[in-house]
Amino acid sequence: MTDALKRLSDEGVAIWLDDLSRKRITSGNLAELIDQQHVVGVTTNPSIFQKAISSGDGYQQQVTDLAARKVTVDEAIRMITTADVRNAADILRPVFDATGGQDGRVSIEVDPRLAHKTVPTIAEAKQLAWLVDRPNTLIKIPATKAGLPAITEVIGLGISVNVTLIFSLERYREVMDAYLAGLEKAKAAGLDLSLIRSVASFFVSRVDSEIDKRLDKLGTDEAKALKGKAALANARLAYEAYEEVFSSERWAALDKAGANKQRPLWASTGVKDPDYKDTLYVDELVAPGTVNTMPEATLEATAARGEIKGDTVRGTYVAARAELDAIAALGISYDEVVQLLEDEGVEKFEASWNDLLKSTEAELKRLAPSEG
Repeated sequence: MTDALKRLSDEGVAIWLDDLSRKRITSGNLAELIDQQHVVGVTTNPSIFQKAISSGDGYQQQVTDLAARKVTVDEAIRMITTADVRNAADILRPVFDATGGQDGRVSIEVDPRLAHKTVPTIAEAKQLAWLVDRPNTLIKIPATKAGLPAITEVIGLGISVNVTLIFSLERYREVMDAYLAGLEKAKAAGLDLSLIRSVASFFVSRVDSEIDKRLDKLGTDEAKALKGKAALANARLAYEAYEEVFSSERWAALDKAGANKQRPLWASTGVKDPDYKDTLYVDELVAPGTVNTMPEATLEATAARGEIKGDTVRGTYVAARAELDAIAALGISYDEVVQLLEDEGVEKFEASWNDLLKSTEAELKRLAPSEG
């Protein structure tokens, strides 16, 4: 079952699971995925936590204790989510040690309501790093305009970061710039650059979902022929940008000081269109030094049906650019699409967080002990 996953790992793609719950930790399932399915990291987001905690499975005792202490709902959520991340980080610690800190990582996101606020994002990132207190944690910061200076500041403090919600090539270059600026700050402060890690989460499937919808609306043969092309083209050109930035003179100076490259991470790799192969965003985004974070269904599909044919990114840049140009020539604005997707991404995470607040508040009330 795991030949395709092994081949993917052998090609230099780190396989991370895009899911976390207490049941997955306590049942031994996460350890099993690490042992048998080549999983070397875990990512979370507000939607994942909302689904896990709302199910209630494994959380009742902690919520009961938190209710007895009369904590606020915000504090309760942070106690619950950081406990899961801490325990997952401990399970992944052997991977972290074996890979010299590159993998064995668990991500936890800053409160999405802070996505457009720089200073509170920095404060939250510091607080989360302190709360989880594991060297193999990544703090997720969204790649909004307000998030960029926060990334620089947090990296400059020596805190490892997963930059999330990247949709556009321009924003991705700004993210890499923010990372390098952070490393330069850390170097000036005398920090050990070799201990700082970062990934840049470049979202994939949502690009096809939005652009395909617009191509369908046009309805021409030319438009239909371009369906399912945009997301891969966008991601492949992101890798081209990565190769360019991390072969620059600016990077060479940091590399000499012991810094680590910020790896591209393919996020949102679950296929949403049933007409497409369910491993499309795995098979066609194989390149060394990348991460693919998969929902469990995509992980299982890759194990069963993945076609890992070697590097499917380098050497595609001219064709990728031609595909995006052809889409633009039909009147579909790339800039408009990627900005819409960023806005929607922040809104969706904020909505999930608000749902999580409501369901946790209800559980705190339900499990609160009687007075006395």
